[in-house]
Amino acid sequence: MPLDLPSDACSFCDYLGGRRPYTILERTELTALLVTYEQRGLGHVLAVPVEHRVTLLDLEPVEADAIMDATVRASRAIAAAYDPAGIAVWQNNGRPAHQSVPHVHVHVAGTVPGGGTMWGDVPRSELDETEAIARRLEPHLDPPRSF
Repeated sequence: MPLDLPSDACSFCDYLGGRRPYTILERTELTALLVTYEQRGLGHVLAVPVEHRVTLLDLEPVEADAIMDATVRASRAIAAAYDPAGIAVWQNNGRPAHQSVPHVHVHVAGTVPGGGTMWGDVPRSELDETEAIARRLEPHLDPPRSF
């Protein structure tokens, strides 16, 4: 049975293509780290492939390696910048798994005081807020590995 996928237009491709404003913490040939407008935890970023891939199942092996590298490096940057009690990492494939954007992405966020991350509706951050988060994370972000 094929996955039940979101059918909306891909906002991430618009962000990566410069057609809509968004905070891009880092961009390489294979991946980008985006600071999400929906901050569900401390320093919440998304690790995405630059090429449009709908789910984790669609990644090329080199992209999967690069996404994991970006995820680990984002986790380290969040730990250094925010000193959270925990780091949450999650990834969703298909609408039943709560995938809302049809472009594979890995969420990385420091846990909030009291533990976990925020679910449901969260306030939408403004671009200046996500830019400030990027400035806080950037000094702690190790360089990407070569693939």
